[in-house]
Amino acid sequence: MASVDTNAAAGEGWKTGFGTRLSRTYVLNALLLIYILNFIDRSLLGVVSPVMKPELGISDTAFGLLTGFGFALFYTIVGIPLAQISERRNRVAIIAICLAVWSIMTALCGLAMEITIGGIVIGGFWMLLVFRVGVGVGEAGCTPPANSLIADYFPANKRAAALGYYAMGVTLGTMLANLFGGPITDAFGWRWAFVILGLPGVVIGIVFFLTVKEPPRGFSDPPGTVKKERVPFTRGLSVLAAKKSFWLMTAACTLAAFCGYGISTFQSLYIVRTFGLTAGETAVWFNAPVALAAAAGTALTGWLVSRFSAKYPTAIAWLPGLGLIICVPFYLVAFMTSNIYICFVGLALGAFIKFGYLAAQYTIAQGVVSSSFRAVSTAILLFVVNLLGYGLGPLFIGAASDVFFNMQLGAAGFSDVAREACTSLAAGDTSALAVACAEANPASLQNSMLLTSTFYVICGVLLILTVGPLRKEMLKE
Repeated sequence: MASVDTNAAAGEGWKTGFGTRLSRTYVLNALLLIYILNFIDRSLLGVVSPVMKPELGISDTAFGLLTGFGFALFYTIVGIPLAQISERRNRVAIIAICLAVWSIMTALCGLAMEITIGGIVIGGFWMLLVFRVGVGVGEAGCTPPANSLIADYFPANKRAAALGYYAMGVTLGTMLANLFGGPITDAFGWRWAFVILGLPGVVIGIVFFLTVKEPPRGFSDPPGTVKKERVPFTRGLSVLAAKKSFWLMTAACTLAAFCGYGISTFQSLYIVRTFGLTAGETAVWFNAPVALAAAAGTALTGWLVSRFSAKYPTAIAWLPGLGLIICVPFYLVAFMTSNIYICFVGLALGAFIKFGYLAAQYTIAQGVVSSSFRAVSTAILLFVVNLLGYGLGPLFIGAASDVFFNMQLGAAGFSDVAREACTSLAAGDTSALAVACAEANPASLQNSMLLTSTFYVICGVLLILTVGPLRKEMLKE
């Protein structure tokens, strides 16, 4: 049975949003901080990889599994049930609890070590994988309820800008993971990086729960908006299945995540292998500024869309789509050059241009469904994006890198040598194997990164194709 949303109709909430301007600003910044922590903890593994990976003695493929699919599988499986719970339970409490869970599991990642049980050695890799799964389970309870909260705190005409601002957590979190995690790794080791950056989230979760108020659902919807009773997940999914714009956008953003997560996960390894920097130097002088450029690009796209939306309602699709296409030449230059400064400029400009799609994915996901289904809509989007994008992107780059590595070593006459054997060679070794390894180690990852970068063109085309159906399917608010 349907009912009129009296929360919005009773006052001016649909024009101003929930609470005072100051409280809305506080809540949005609190959610941004939590999303930043989300990506600090998620990105830290890539930051410490130049030190951690040789210690664990794993291949690029195994590292891709550890950073991608091992995390994403449980993140996505748990995400939809948590989103359904957040449709009817206190969203502030869900976010606070999940933040504490993933923060504790992040800290535990630093305790991963080899132990012997009954004469059987259990590797640190497997223990780390278990803790990463725990991080994924906790982080699954962040974005769906956060997006739902933003939709109630902010009126329809300000949601794109608010969601774009919130989406900066992806790039700001990545930046801060590098800015803090890199130097901590160089100074104290990769294990302490997890402990030091993981534990503060527990305190922040408590503060968030005590200081943020749960708004009425649908508070910022226009007067007269029909608010339906909570629908079963299967029924809601059937409604969403008819939204062509949603699925085109999801395909575009999934492939963009495939490329982006893969490249960002292996970026530190690429810089260290190619230019010989330390993990800390790479994090501070490369990864952090590149992530800052990406954050600025995300915010700028959200702002531009808000400015254009009155005259061009579909700008939320075609503007980020153009960015995804235009970023490709910059990435190709970055991964083809032997000049460290040109590489930096290419990565920074590519990241600045492409990341506007984050605002598009959240705005479109919420804009084509009613308020009662926004959190689940976002969860379905994230299920696909994270399982296929985040889950397979790093795994693809790692596997492709190992394939290219084996091909290059095979051409040099060392087809039976694994990458782990190359990393264990003594410094100063001038043997034919050492020379072949020194060439193949960076070149294999370079080829993998170049191949993956070209896929952004497909992402952009798919997002631009969203424009047609979006004109019909975006709800008028």
